[in-house]
Amino acid sequence: MSSENLDTRGKILDSAWKLLEGGDASAVRMSDIARLTGISRQAVYLHFPSRAELLIATTRYIDEVKDVDKRLAASREAASGRERLDAYVEAWGNYIPEIQGAARALIALQSNDDAARAAWTDRMDAIRHGCAAAVAALRADGVLVDSLSETEATDLLWSLLSVENWEHLRQRCGWSQARYIEVVQQVARQTLMQ
Repeated sequence: MSSENLDTRGKILDSAWKLLEGGDASAVRMSDIARLTGISRQAVYLHFPSRAELLIATTRYIDEVKDVDKRLAASREAASGRERLDAYVEAWGNYIPEIQGAARALIALQSNDDAARAAWTDRMDAIRHGCAAAVAALRADGVLVDSLSETEATDLLWSLLSVENWEHLRQRCGWSQARYIEVVQQVARQTLMQ
């Protein structure tokens, strides 16, 4: 792919990201993205054959730009299950405020928009994978509670770390970010560890 094509692809992804964060979830159509990018709708389709592919690529692009791998390094390199759990909660919990605008748009759109649902599912599957890795580390250390299967523990942690829970505690209840991380780590440990 030529550098011009790579540059156009990046501009398309930046435009889609900007529209997602803009608050008007209905303005994330291929034509809106093309207009903001300054190219034709057909040019957008040359890079992304479907809207679902574009939205999935946009969420992955956000992760790339925000260096999600670096953020997850402490969790991935943790020496114990507890350290991995705490580091994962901290990494994801502190990432939510940075992607909340795009997340909110995809959440709002997904009920009647297959492309948005595919993009949101793709990202939430990645979060669930991280939860499963933390739970597996607890199991390997022999500290996962006996009352939950590994799948149930993963489901529970994944639910605890939802964007909606973050919004409720931070925005509706007025918790500080530091308090949110502290309490969610504590609840996760108390719930998942013996």
